[in-house]
Amino acid sequence: MSLVPTLASRNLFHDRLRFVATLVGIVFSVVLVMIQMGLFLGFGRMVTTMIDHASADLWVLPKGAKCFEDPSLLDAKLRDKVMSVDGVASVVPLVIGFSDWRLESGEMTPIFVVGADLRDGSLRPWNVVEGDVRALSQNGAVVVDRSYYDRLGVSKIGSTAEIRGRRVKVVALTDGIRSFTTTPYVFVDLKNARTYTGTFPDRASDLLVRLKPDADRDTVLKAIRSQVGEHEVLTTDEFRSRSRSFWLFGTGAGAALFAGALLGVIVGTVIVAQTLYSSTKDHLSEFATLRAMGSSNGYIYRVIIYQALLNAIIGFVIAGAIGAVVVEMTAKSALPIVITPWLIAALFVLTVVMCVASAIGAIVRVVRIDPATVFMR
Repeated sequence: MSLVPTLASRNLFHDRLRFVATLVGIVFSVVLVMIQMGLFLGFGRMVTTMIDHASADLWVLPKGAKCFEDPSLLDAKLRDKVMSVDGVASVVPLVIGFSDWRLESGEMTPIFVVGADLRDGSLRPWNVVEGDVRALSQNGAVVVDRSYYDRLGVSKIGSTAEIRGRRVKVVALTDGIRSFTTTPYVFVDLKNARTYTGTFPDRASDLLVRLKPDADRDTVLKAIRSQVGEHEVLTTDEFRSRSRSFWLFGTGAGAALFAGALLGVIVGTVIVAQTLYSSTKDHLSEFATLRAMGSSNGYIYRVIIYQALLNAIIGFVIAGAIGAVVVEMTAKSALPIVITPWLIAALFVLTVVMCVASAIGAIVRVVRIDPATVFMR
């Protein structure tokens, strides 16, 4: 049985203080990269939360609409044209827009109104923890998220306020529907949404199209495009991708998060490289002893790389545990950190690559050691 694992582990754990210092550098680097990438992924997921929860196969959008929150409007009469297309099951107008919420104290705060025909279930509030969404059909009824209690001056079901001078009443509460812009989402009925956003009755923000079970999506898509003129028709995946690309790469917020994630990878790599290189240098006397005993360069290479792998695995496990705690702590924050299985796999590969690459860099120094130095101590 090869002594490489035994020699590498004993060499690594012999000086525990040095080993802990090495682990701290690795863990810090991995956590840094994990958090930065998690913030980037979390932002990407938050900007499409409404699209993800909408029950739609296709979206009819105003020309040039870049995201779900785009204020552009289209002619609501297009609904009849789209409904005439063979294979279409339903077409639901959606009205969205910014408005003002007046608290009982008289204080004003901006809100983002989301209104759809609840009977068609196109975009209903989800994660409802209290109240009844069906009550939204009542005049002046609204649904808000309880994470915005303080912001909206809401304390319970039945709390009242005003939107554009109209009295509203909270009939249901959700948990976890947060806006990445920090402007609270307020769900209302379609008719009320037009009133609260100042949208004319013959206008709508988008049309949500659902297809019949046996319909061919591509065929229906082409047919609808021929009916709506200059307006755009996108699949849910296409609209999600466009919205995410706009917020991540077309705005300063997304660019800053992307730059932070990239910087985290670079800084993390440098820290791991420097940490492991220094650790290997500190063990030069041990490697000089191996060379004096007649060990081949290949044998020493395997010992060093095995040490790097041990550092990578132990450091990654600790960093993963810290990451899980951070994810739990930020789950209900304004910008939650999201760690997906593929990110975990990518970070593990990155950690191993960083550690092994650093070890290879240190090997160059080790193989130049004169074995005689061990007898000169």
